[in-house]
Amino acid sequence: METIKALHIIFMVTWFAGLFYMFRLFVYQAEAEEKDELERNILVKQYRIMQWRLWYIITWPGGILTVLFGLALLWMNPVLLSQPWMIVKLFFVAILVAYHFWGHRIFKAMYEGRNSYKPITLRFLNEVSTLILISVVFLVVRKDELSWVWGVLSIVGIALIITFAVRRYAAHRRGKDSETDHVE
Repeated sequence: METIKALHIIFMVTWFAGLFYMFRLFVYQAEAEEKDELERNILVKQYRIMQWRLWYIITWPGGILTVLFGLALLWMNPVLLSQPWMIVKLFFVAILVAYHFWGHRIFKAMYEGRNSYKPITLRFLNEVSTLILISVVFLVVRKDELSWVWGVLSIVGIALIITFAVRRYAAHRRGKDSETDHVE
């Protein structure tokens, strides 16, 4: 059982790494799409190659193997399903799976040149997996020690901090871009 748990953790790290970087690549591609034609063509082509490799070679396998090893752990120890923290964890896993599929839709659209997202929206979406990771790690480590009220308030607090940080960065970026526009 310890080997299965180790593999579950290893592929969970792989999955999250893929999701973190994929959504960051979405941001970069959306920003590249706003550049002049020559620069846009070069960058978008490179981002599509990077996204395809990351998505199909790292992220999808990481997600599938995480879920399979997680199900194996539950099958080997079904009493976990009676624990409230595990039910909440599985809820977050379900959200993560839905987020992964949403990411797949974004990936396909961007790969086909049909991006409908602004960079700032993609920056916010990039932080969803961070919130899920924080939530799941605290649930697993602290289990029933955490008050649900404090847990929810903490997640909301972290979300607000991330929102503030993304907005500040976007404002900083707009200021920098307008400064470089005037340089000849």
